[in-house]
Amino acid sequence: MKSLQSINFKNKKALIRVDFNVPLNAQFQVTDSTRIVSAKPTIMKVLEDGGSCVLMSHLGRPESKESAFSLKHIVRTLETVLGVEVLFSSSCIGEDAQKFCDNLKPGQILLLENLRYHSDETRGSENFAKELSKLGDFYINDAFGTAHRAHASTTIIAKFFPENRCFGSLLAQEIESIDKVMQTGEKPVLAILGGAKVSSKITIIDNILNKVDHLIIGGGMTFTFVKAQGGSVGDSICEDDKMELALQILERAKAKNVQVHIPVDVLAADEFSNHANTQIVDVRRIPENWQGLDCGPKSKALFHEVVQQCKTILWNGPLGVFEMEKFSTGTIALGNSIAEATKNGAFSLVGGGDSVSAVKQFGFENKVSYVSTGGGAMIESLEGKILTDIAAFSK
Repeated sequence: MKSLQSINFKNKKALIRVDFNVPLNAQFQVTDSTRIVSAKPTIMKVLEDGGSCVLMSHLGRPESKESAFSLKHIVRTLETVLGVEVLFSSSCIGEDAQKFCDNLKPGQILLLENLRYHSDETRGSENFAKELSKLGDFYINDAFGTAHRAHASTTIIAKFFPENRCFGSLLAQEIESIDKVMQTGEKPVLAILGGAKVSSKITIIDNILNKVDHLIIGGGMTFTFVKAQGGSVGDSICEDDKMELALQILERAKAKNVQVHIPVDVLAADEFSNHANTQIVDVRRIPENWQGLDCGPKSKALFHEVVQQCKTILWNGPLGVFEMEKFSTGTIALGNSIAEATKNGAFSLVGGGDSVSAVKQFGFENKVSYVSTGGGAMIESLEGKILTDIAAFSK
């Protein structure tokens, strides 16, 4: 398949599927422009070659055509990030959109209205994809965040550009980063899995046990593993019905020579509050009416040592309730450990939900190798699933 850099877009009209599903405040201002910034390299490549860009995206989950979900709200931020005027079409198909595209000149950018104003987008309608395909003569998919959804503007539209299509730089980078962790990464390979529930991570764990040398388990999942091995976890979150599963995971890891590291001490609290009374206790001896909300100092030191040994690191999920300052120190310490390892030559990938939020909140975004922009798509990749958009390009 062609790469973005190998193509000259001079006088070409690139139809680019981006992921501008960004958060807006009550005044409809963009509060986090990460996804817009991430799309910039692909857009600028086309413009610098002498081509034009037709950008299409979704925003939220509109039930009809509510103004709150209009992509017109992001035009100003998009112009600021790109440094180029952005034209806006209040429709994404039909005569008006077609007229805008027909009149687009090299160096210009057109943003189409929210694709999800049409239910045909999420239904994966071939007719809707065909209408969209008329708006450009080259298709670029740069929306990793939707790569696991068989939607019209991603998976289906690819068939209308059998020769003239490629991945954008963001999507290509996401694929390469996941591949480094799952396939080609230098050993030892470490996966850090946090979060509340074993049940939400079981498919990932099953898949990565064949790829990693070390596995750190943290967050609320800790207590299911601890209780399964006979520990007392007090009022800590625990999936009693998954304790047998936790033991099976430990057995499978042992059989595959994967070293599993679980917190040895925790910061326990007498209530789920930033104002709670706290104490450091052995993870296996949490008192009644107390709950573990962060890992303790011995665990931080243990995890730091493991992180420094490893050359490839995946971080998916925080180690504590980092949203509350009192219980954020474990996650911050882990971030510092990964930043140090990265500085010393390790490859580090942060992806999936809350770990991305934590990295941004505590300033680690530029201290790790790569921060994934796709939550669900990232998770499905780690589970070993083939993403529909990527599969569509191989047909």
